[in-house]
Amino acid sequence: MIYKGFAEIYDELMKDVPYGQWTDFLHERMKRFGNGGSRILDLGCGTGEISIRLKQKGYAVTGMDISEEMLSVAYQKTAELGLSIQYLQHDMREKSDLNQSFDGVFICCDSLNYLQSKEDVQSTLKASFDQLAEGGLLIFDVHSLYKIHEIFKGATFAGNDEDVSFIWNSFLGDELGSIEHDLSFFVKRDSLYERFDEFHIQRTYSIDCYKGMIAAAGLELLEISADFSEDQPEEESERIFFTARKNGLLG
Repeated sequence: MIYKGFAEIYDELMKDVPYGQWTDFLHERMKRFGNGGSRILDLGCGTGEISIRLKQKGYAVTGMDISEEMLSVAYQKTAELGLSIQYLQHDMREKSDLNQSFDGVFICCDSLNYLQSKEDVQSTLKASFDQLAEGGLLIFDVHSLYKIHEIFKGATFAGNDEDVSFIWNSFLGDELGSIEHDLSFFVKRDSLYERFDEFHIQRTYSIDCYKGMIAAAGLELLEISADFSEDQPEEESERIFFTARKNGLLG
């Protein structure tokens, strides 16, 4: 299971991730395109960084993730802030047993790219449709094919902080749009360092492919944008955002 070894240091490693930009992007789309409701399902919520920010904006948030370790960190952080967020361990490819619908289903931080087949992505989009209230929004972001093949391919990333160091090597996978991440982390424990090794695979698809899967799930595509802006994706865009709506006439 990914993130099993280093959930406790994940936030330290990801401290420069622009979670605030994600939250502002989601909030703006809910105001512009949403049905006026505030019930949010944060799929692949990880350690709760976006769930917490959405809660602080006044949303009623439920966070789901497949990693028990990541959810444990989310629980602890949320409790320390005195917030109330429901967290559940669940596979995003399946509709949950929750007896409620949501006004927004969000899949952030390229979490969808950890699914290894189009069938898995399609199952996730359909499960999201089933969990949305009428007029509710599905918003997700993915790596672009450009980022996989031009930025990640053959790249090495490294960091050396006082308590945590890492080496991250990326290689193209066997499938088109697939990238393999080989990560080693070194965490200081008193005078020694403990090593964690992780192997992650991500896969993405063309914009047209995602458009087809959104339509097949019964969702109305409202907007495609890139890199936290309102701009249409360009050849060198790195992160693609999709905003879609549950419309009874289509579903």
